[in-house]
Amino acid sequence: MRVGGVLRFVDLLQHGHYEFARVLPYQPLDNALQQPGGGPTREAVAQVYHRGLLDLVFDAARVHRTTQDAAEVQCASLLSVKTGGCPENCSYCPQSAHYSTGVEAEPLMAIGEVAAAARTAKANGADRFCLGAAWREVQDGPEFDRVLEMVGAVKRAGLETCVTLGMLTPPQAERLRDAGLDYYNHNLDTGRDFYKQIITTRCYDDRLRTLEAVREAGLKVCCGGILGMGESHDDRIDLLHELARQRPQPESVPINALVAVPGTPLADQPPVAWDDLLRMVAAARVLMPQARIRLSAGRLQMSDTLQAFCFLAGANSIFLGDRLLTTPNADADGDFALLERLGLRAVEPREAETVSS
Repeated sequence: MRVGGVLRFVDLLQHGHYEFARVLPYQPLDNALQQPGGGPTREAVAQVYHRGLLDLVFDAARVHRTTQDAAEVQCASLLSVKTGGCPENCSYCPQSAHYSTGVEAEPLMAIGEVAAAARTAKANGADRFCLGAAWREVQDGPEFDRVLEMVGAVKRAGLETCVTLGMLTPPQAERLRDAGLDYYNHNLDTGRDFYKQIITTRCYDDRLRTLEAVREAGLKVCCGGILGMGESHDDRIDLLHELARQRPQPESVPINALVAVPGTPLADQPPVAWDDLLRMVAAARVLMPQARIRLSAGRLQMSDTLQAFCFLAGANSIFLGDRLLTTPNADADGDFALLERLGLRAVEPREAETVSS
């Protein structure tokens, strides 16, 4: 637990000594949470999560300023390239074929449409472009081939690339990598115990196997969850523990607040409490210091004050555009105005030749 005679912040976390860890300097080069065989115990995660909120935010802000450029926020754009008709029964999702939500099944978009949308997103300030398809799993064939071409088109536009297509195999992950994909999004949604109350058409281990395939292909992982589905604090701790013990940890962690859509089983869920959302962001930052923590779905319902506290606690990415897949999103002009008021800056979109593959 010592490096050069100095106790390590994360070693203390790993062994459950949070009271001592929080008063020590955070040393990112000694990050045992990132080392094979390391990672926090569930008890350590619970101690982080249950800290007094202001102490937790303070700790998260310190970690964030030690490991990241705390003034930088990445702006992303998310496009639904295949909307509706999904055979999964995710209780929160308006695109599920199991529910009557007014979302109609649509065919896969054309490559030219996606390329144009990517260029527009970049012109509007996005540095990252994400493609989402309402599929249970990737099927080899013409539609997957088209998605691969979409990835290449987005990459050529000079944007960081991410897709979410459902489950996939290792060879499919390799094809996405070769097409220029940077990140694959596959959320765990919630903790293992609560998961079966939200989804029954796909098990938790299916999701973990997909994440393993993504890692084996050398892609970066985008993986997070949703708050406000009726889960307990213990369920949120379970989710954080599962994410934080991944090896390596996810490079991107979206934190979603449920958007309760009429027609879904969760239509009557009350909004997640502001302090619960802030607590989740802060705990994620302490436990996953190198990740992009993304304020994702539900941000339209967040006040500027809450968003400011989330940025303080380590959130460093937002989504631009009037919609996230099929749900409303915040106004981009208002977003940029808020960043300016807070002294934050958006990551500048890059030229195509400077985007690493």
